[in-house]
Parts: sequence; C-alpha cells; structure tokens
Amino acid sequence: MRGSRPLATGTRYFPLLVPESLLAKEAAHVEGFAPQVAWVTQAGKDQLEERLAIRPTSEAIIGTMYAKWIQSWRDLPVLINQWANVMRWEMVTRLFLRTTEFLWQEGHTAHRTEEEAQEETLRMLEVYRDFIETELAIPIIKGQKTEREKFAGAEKTYSVEALMRDGRGLQAGTSHNLGQHFSEVFGIDFQDIDGKRRYVWQTSWGVSTRLIGAVIMVHGDDAGLILPPNVAPIQTIIVPIWKSEAEQEVVQQAVGEVQDTLPKHLRIEADMRAEYTPGWKFNEWELRGVPVRMEIGPKDVQKKQVVLARRDNRKKEFIPAEELSARLPALLQEIQRDLFQRALAFREENTRQASSFEELGSIISEKRGYVEAFWCGDAKCEEEIQAKTGATIRCIPFDAREKGRSHCILCGTESGLKVVFAKAY
Repeated sequence: MRGSRPLATGTRYFPLLVPESLLAKEAAHVEGFAPQVAWVTQAGKDQLEERLAIRPTSEAIIGTMYAKWIQSWRDLPVLINQWANVMRWEMVTRLFLRTTEFLWQEGHTAHRTEEEAQEETLRMLEVYRDFIETELAIPIIKGQKTEREKFAGAEKTYSVEALMRDGRGLQAGTSHNLGQHFSEVFGIDFQDIDGKRRYVWQTSWGVSTRLIGAVIMVHGDDAGLILPPNVAPIQTIIVPIWKSEAEQEVVQQAVGEVQDTLPKHLRIEADMRAEYTPGWKFNEWELRGVPVRMEIGPKDVQKKQVVLARRDNRKKEFIPAEELSARLPALLQEIQRDLFQRALAFREENTRQASSFEELGSIISEKRGYVEAFWCGDAKCEEEIQAKTGATIRCIPFDAREKGRSHCILCGTESGLKVVFAKAY
C-alpha cells in the first residue's frame, strides 16, 4: 500500500506471473510481445478467471508496484535491478542466442525529469559497452534502434551490436528510454517540488545469457571454447607430467611450490588426476577454453622452469620459475588484449560499404558481415530491404550523421543517415 516502499536503489525480485489486465494496459507493449507470450490458464483442475502471462519482460508488473511506492519527488530516482528468468515463445530456438526461457539482468528506473532519464539510458548503454569490450573482449557498435526495431512501448531504444564469426550480427544488450508511456498507463505519478503532480520518466535496460553465446561464437574454434582471461573461471590450469612414481612425487611437489608463489588473485587450478594422461588433459582443458595451460614435468623441475601454452594461438614459452609470478599475470593481460584485437580485426575485415541496393543484396547474400549504407529513415524502405535481403538495420550509430550525405540505397531520397545492415540472430 502507499507509504510502504523499498529502498530507492538495489536488487529486487518481482513475480513471474503477470495478470493479463496489467500486461494489456500499454497497447503497443502488449502488441509487440503478443506472439511470444506464454499463458497460464489453469491451476490444478480449475480454470483461472484471468489468464496469467509468464513474464516476457517486467515493465507491467514493476510499473504497477512503482505506482504504489512513488509518492513524492523525494522518492526519486528509483533505481532497481532484477536478475530473473523470462519466457518468450520463440519459433526458432538457438542455444543461448534465442531460447524459449532464458536468464537476464534487467534494470528499471524512475526519474523526476526527462533529462535524468535520458542520462540514465545512455549511462547504462555505456556500462554494457564497457563490460562487453573490457571483460568479454568483444568489440561493439553503439547506436539507436530504428522506430521499427525499438522496444515495444519505448520512446527510444539504444543497443550495443556485435558481429559473430559466421558473419551474423547479434544484439548484445539494450537500453530503453521509456519516456512517460508506462507511467501514464500505470499511474506512476508524484508530487513535485512545486506541489504539482507529475508522471515519472522511466528507463529499462538489460543483457542476458545471450552474452554467453556471443563469447562462444566470437572467440571459440573447432577445438572448443576460448575464454577471455577476465571472465574465465579458471585462468590457468597446471598439468603435471610424469611417468614413474618417483617422478610423480617430484613433480607434485614442484606444482605445490609453484602454486604457493603465484599471486593469490589469479584463478589457478592443478589437474592432479592420475587416471588421465597429460594428452587427454590437454584436450579437455582446451575444450573448456582455459586461457593458459602450465606444463610441469621432470625436466622442467630440473631446469627450474615451467612451460606456458596459450589457448588462443597455442604458442608455448619456457619461463624460469623465478619469473613466473610476474610473467603469468602479464601473459593473461596479453591474451585478453589479443582476443579483443583479433575480434576487432575480424569486424573491420567484414564491414563493407554499399552505395546501391543491388550492392547491399550482393554483399549480404555472398559475404554477410556488416554493411554500411545510407537510409532515408522511412520504415517502408527499411521493411522492403529486409523482405528482399533478409538484412535488418542493426542500429543507427551515434556518429551516423558525421559520415556525410548521400542517397537512400532503395528509394534514392537524399539522406544523412549511414546505418549498419546485417543478417542477425
């Protein structure tokens, strides 16, 4: 009830089931999600009086609660994050990328002014860019979605877009400026400083387990995963090598000594299982994508060294034991940087320019990747291009208007919008 509200910031969990009457309040929102909504119509043997949607997203249920919690400008801003599962009835599923049920992080904020909401929308987009590039080593393009591609019910949608190694685009994260659409529908108003009642300005934003799929597709190879060191659960796996019991004792002692000398912040494990051969272990940990394999055998113990093998390029180097505590952290940083640079080089090699519709269609059908081209801004042209080529406008990059002027590749209208097309997941 009014007067009973949570702290203005933090992580909360909202109900999984959303009454149809709440979901239907915002017409554009429900229309956008209608094809993907799964409904609960029966509990036990009893038919429900009202259908319950298994949440495809949480704006409706959260908006309902915000209307109860927010009373005054002193209650703002409200900045709440939720880690949850959602369900969208996908016609074609792809593991991690498009699944009927998936996990995500979604934020929902309410602000006193339009400017604060827009600032939050772009701030979170930058948070996603920084995480995806810095931690996942995946280069992205930041930009605004077209009206046709924006989130249902949003005023503006922004996204971070990544290119997979098969040449398809992937929307890696989104941030939405919801304006006052939901606050007007759900009655989320407050008494402002001047005593007048006004509707809040809202945002929502999220990333999902789709990012796991992005890491696999951007960095992996035919031998398995390649995990960026910053997010790898195990950054270095030590594989001991011995042939006799005497060698086993010596090598195991050396492994223990190495582990004791390495920086504690590194995530290191030793595979001491005697029932598997070193070769089997090499393949196993390559498959799992561990960034660095450290080999220690009897000869290495004698020479007071270890062998470091990189997962990304399989290069090996022999490191004196006394230098290992400095070299290993540096090597992990090199791998993190090199993975990003390799992905960036791939994106640049697979980003092409199209000055005509025929050229766009040819590139999309023969080479895929990103195609930069001018578009007039008309949704009809956008829809026709997609229908004929299968490519969608991934985003309008923030620097789109700084790339000169030309003509729409379909209708020929003069345009200053150079957008990014691609086939996408």
